[in-house]
Amino acid sequence: MQTVDLVIIGAGPSGLSCAIEGQKAGLSAIVLEKGNIVDYIRRFPKNLVWFSTPELLEIGGIPFVLSTLRPTRVDTLNYYQKVARHYHLDIRAFDAAVSVRQSGEEFEVLTERGVAYRGKNVVVATGYFDNPNRLDVPGESLPNVFHYYDEPFQFYDCDVAVVGGRSSAVEAALDLYRHGARVTLIHRGETLSEGVKYWILPDIQNRIKAGEIKALFGSTVREIKERSVIVQTPSGISEPKNDFTFVLIGFHPDTRLLRSFGVEILPETLAPTFNENTFETNVPGLYVAGSAVAGKNNNKVFVENGRGHGAVIVSAILAHKSRS
Repeated sequence: MQTVDLVIIGAGPSGLSCAIEGQKAGLSAIVLEKGNIVDYIRRFPKNLVWFSTPELLEIGGIPFVLSTLRPTRVDTLNYYQKVARHYHLDIRAFDAAVSVRQSGEEFEVLTERGVAYRGKNVVVATGYFDNPNRLDVPGESLPNVFHYYDEPFQFYDCDVAVVGGRSSAVEAALDLYRHGARVTLIHRGETLSEGVKYWILPDIQNRIKAGEIKALFGSTVREIKERSVIVQTPSGISEPKNDFTFVLIGFHPDTRLLRSFGVEILPETLAPTFNENTFETNVPGLYVAGSAVAGKNNNKVFVENGRGHGAVIVSAILAHKSRS
């Protein structure tokens, strides 16, 4: 079994950045990914447009060239695939890491397919997109309840509830409305979240003001039924008609993997214990990158700032090597 300098778990932008920075520094690296390159971006809504401009998503010094101001989901997928090809990154797709154990001064990473990889260092850059937040109310497991939004066409002429007040919920509500759904937006806050993209905020406000999208603010879902949803509003219980429900209230980290690796998790934030100057965890040689560092505060780490973690981690590894 060949030993590499870096085994990277996760082929998102931060994981790819770690592999690129390692390669530039002369380190060998393997990237393990349970899906394929930037798989969580692939699962974004098909018509998504990024808040950021392309240069803020660049990695590896490869320009993200567009004729428009903001990239789409497809633009971004094409860009990161192009970067991976340019650097000939060794990405083992569709083979998730399931365990990491220390073997002397090295790590052994075992995957779902039963393949073992040995690395002098391990970087966990797994993200959080597989773990949507739940309402934990009766009926949430019904087949007409979704925690991800894709596209609107199958919901034409249907009553649809969208739960949430951030950009993802607002964009889904607008998309559904424009493709023939009757939409009710339910949000526990008194107003929409401050982080809603500024160019869509007037749109949703005008649709609500015109009565084209019904909004229930300061409200919480109590139960989801097959043809209605029970909502606690400031004026009492409401039960609007409802064929489908989208629960779009964010995501949370899966700490089980990190705990199984021996990484200490802070109970308040569910964030791993790590050195903020190096991203090394309490397990020497095991690092975290991207949104894996943030725990529940995943709205603090995005592609835009997580893409820089690779350079910091590689610098720390090189510093360790020079001292040994």
